[in-house]
Amino acid sequence: MDLNSILTETEQKLAAMGANSEREFAALKTYLFGKSGVLTELMKSLKDLPPDKKPQAGKAINDLRVKLNAMCDEKEKQLHRLAIDAALNADGIDLSIDKPEHAVGCKHPVSVVRKKLTDYFVGNGYIVYDSPEIETDYYNFQALNVPPDHPARDMQDTFFINEGILLRTQTSAGQIRLMEKFKPPIKMICPGRVFRNDDDSTHSPVFHQMEGLVIDKNVTLCDLKGALDSFAKFMFGEQTQVRFRPSYFPFTEPSVEVDVSCFNCGGAGCRVCKNTGWIEILGAGMVNRKVLAGCGIDPDEYRGFAFGMGLDRITMILGEINDIKLLWENDVRFLHMFK
Repeated sequence: MDLNSILTETEQKLAAMGANSEREFAALKTYLFGKSGVLTELMKSLKDLPPDKKPQAGKAINDLRVKLNAMCDEKEKQLHRLAIDAALNADGIDLSIDKPEHAVGCKHPVSVVRKKLTDYFVGNGYIVYDSPEIETDYYNFQALNVPPDHPARDMQDTFFINEGILLRTQTSAGQIRLMEKFKPPIKMICPGRVFRNDDDSTHSPVFHQMEGLVIDKNVTLCDLKGALDSFAKFMFGEQTQVRFRPSYFPFTEPSVEVDVSCFNCGGAGCRVCKNTGWIEILGAGMVNRKVLAGCGIDPDEYRGFAFGMGLDRITMILGEINDIKLLWENDVRFLHMFK
């Protein structure tokens, strides 16, 4: 069989193929390259040639195979493109229409605040520790120096699942779990959801906290004030001042409520700070010796400080939001105000 005739015939057949010619293309490849195909038969015929003509004939057949393979590969790509175009046209998709079908979302303002604070504390050497939302009475209360008959339990209206099991009321439970596993020095934050039976314009049954804990030798209240002063300036501006007021928490002694000067009016008094010039943002204090001892840490060798803040509260302060429920309703109109 004439090799040029095979090449010409193949070129003509490939050129005639259009969309939906997959079967015809497969038949042609079988005709050319199959076990009983043209090229296979040509290779078999080499045995009938004189020895001096076999090399030249073998090279010619191999060159033809290379050409046919290249032609078929190119045609296969072309047929694939035609099939895609046909499918797109059948679906009636007009790629020229530039109109979004769905509104583009944005990050929730609480998530933005949490990410900003997490990045800040991690950048200052704190690790991020996660603890369970379903907690035991021991970790949520007793290990934090709040025994069953302690009046401080009345400060938090707790959701109990059954006896000894509850929804955590504070991320402070994560402090105990961490101190049981790791020994000082410790620098950690524990962000997450907490739960209390409380519901008004500034309180929700579910809200977000971020707990911080530092345990080391020679830690003092001055270290706590310095850490919170730096945090306040980062979050609210370099002009921000910090004020400590005496308070009470069973797991810290001494305990303080922490206020920052109003970032909106600079302390002059406005509706954001309720005309006081100060905004309460968190509670803090030096870790109680009983808490350290209960976790196996010698309170005569190590001391530490802890602080806890409401992420929802900080978000409301920064965004001048007057109702915490707005953060939980998932109204896209409200969320897009913070885009």
